[in-house]
Amino acid sequence: MTLLEVTDLTVKFYTEKGVVNAVNDLSFSIERGDTFGVVGESGAGKSVTAHSVMRLIERPGHIESGEILFKGENILEMSEAEIRSIRGNEISMVFQDAQTALNPVYPVGEQIAEMIRHHLDYGKADAKERTIQLLDTVGIPDAPTRYSDYPHEFSGGMQQRAIIAMALSCDPDLLICDEPTTAVDVTTEAKVLAEIESLAAEFDTAVQLITHDLGIVADICDRVMVMYAGRPVEKAPVEELYYDPKHPYTVGLMSSIPRIGDDRDRLQTIPGTMPDLIELPSGCTFHPRCPYAEEACTRTEPALVDPETGTEPTNDAEHIAACLEYTGELNAGLDYEVQVRESTTDERVEAAPESGSVAETELSSTDGDHDD
Repeated sequence: MTLLEVTDLTVKFYTEKGVVNAVNDLSFSIERGDTFGVVGESGAGKSVTAHSVMRLIERPGHIESGEILFKGENILEMSEAEIRSIRGNEISMVFQDAQTALNPVYPVGEQIAEMIRHHLDYGKADAKERTIQLLDTVGIPDAPTRYSDYPHEFSGGMQQRAIIAMALSCDPDLLICDEPTTAVDVTTEAKVLAEIESLAAEFDTAVQLITHDLGIVADICDRVMVMYAGRPVEKAPVEELYYDPKHPYTVGLMSSIPRIGDDRDRLQTIPGTMPDLIELPSGCTFHPRCPYAEEACTRTEPALVDPETGTEPTNDAEHIAACLEYTGELNAGLDYEVQVRESTTDERVEAAPESGSVAETELSSTDGDHDD
């Protein structure tokens, strides 16, 4: 059953410098119990999408159009009282920076207990007991004592765990995690991700995981949406995305993942930077950075299509991508291929030019004719 369905969402920010096109015609859905990854560089529109679902877009931002259905009800048409009853209760969010998400002048435990009292109508003693159980569940040591500690008395990892406990306090149906491991070390990152995964399974919660790290997505997600400059450029089940990436931007992201045992002097990168969202490039927004771009890419904005047929995807289409290659408008095509390498510890999926001369994932063409 579809829990969340976002259709044609467009969000803009009206600034003194101009109109920022933060999210454009975005559509996706999340099923109950699903773990849905949203990936892309900074500025891709990932966090704006999450804040739109929570209806937390504030001036100068404005949701221009679209529909956000949660359990069949349009969040954008709800009253403030209705959305407040859902926010933090049925839909919770783990914010990117735990230090700013926690109020510095209130004990951590009291902040969590307040949500429980508000949404679940618990008494003070029962709310405190549930809070201590949650703190213990997410791995806060000596939870009864730490209940009364202030945020500055928690380490970065413990603050992040407290935010997760707060998000899970009311057994939400949907948990939105916005870069949940940004401020923690790699050891704590692994623990936080494991806790999100196990707790989501325990509470039968759907998860929308926002990240720029495809390695994290590979570990815990079922499906993935890749965003670029406010638009989705590829959607696929996680295994298909890694074994058969269809968009050059996805290949570029995969190529930049550092690997143990990599003997290259420098990591592969995508040339250039994310475009100015006030003045987006014409045609395909990725074309200034794409080694396969042709003249058609500067004129035509590609739609999401079924790569196999080049036509508008059906409702049950699982893998879709926005590239003119699949509508027959590119002359030279995309000359990379996927290589699967066996190792003693894992199976590595890499993309490389068809010549096979480069082993790692690489966003480049075998000749210079495709650059625009």
